[in-house]
Amino acid sequence: MTVLPGAAGGEAPALFASERSFRVWRYGVGHSQLLLRAAPESAHPLRLDLLFEGVDAVQLVTRYDGLELHSFDDAESGRVFELSGVPSRWRSQRLVIGLRSGSGAGYVQCRKVSALLGGTNVLGPDDPSGSVDVVWNLRG
Repeated sequence: MTVLPGAAGGEAPALFASERSFRVWRYGVGHSQLLLRAAPESAHPLRLDLLFEGVDAVQLVTRYDGLELHSFDDAESGRVFELSGVPSRWRSQRLVIGLRSGSGAGYVQCRKVSALLGGTNVLGPDDPSGSVDVVWNLRG
């Protein structure tokens, strides 16, 4: 996994990147959380979770192979905010995170996203606890 600095050019810079395959593991409307999980494998023996909290809107595919998270420009973010119906007074407290990979793209509108490393089994707590390490996070 890589946390990347801003890049020059026309494409939005990657905020986080991993060559691992992530699946949509859980989406809970009641807790406003989305969990994308990369299962342990021989090259990466620990599970890697991307936990999105305070989720207001999503557009997803079920699997992301080689995932990058990136920011949206103001126009793209504005379009997502309009589609989701978030009042303008709350928009400064929200993130619009783009998801891109060789297997699909999408976005998540949320308050916070964290990368959590821990556990050697694909099955584990759906709500990651103190037994995992936060390796990266971004807050709105």
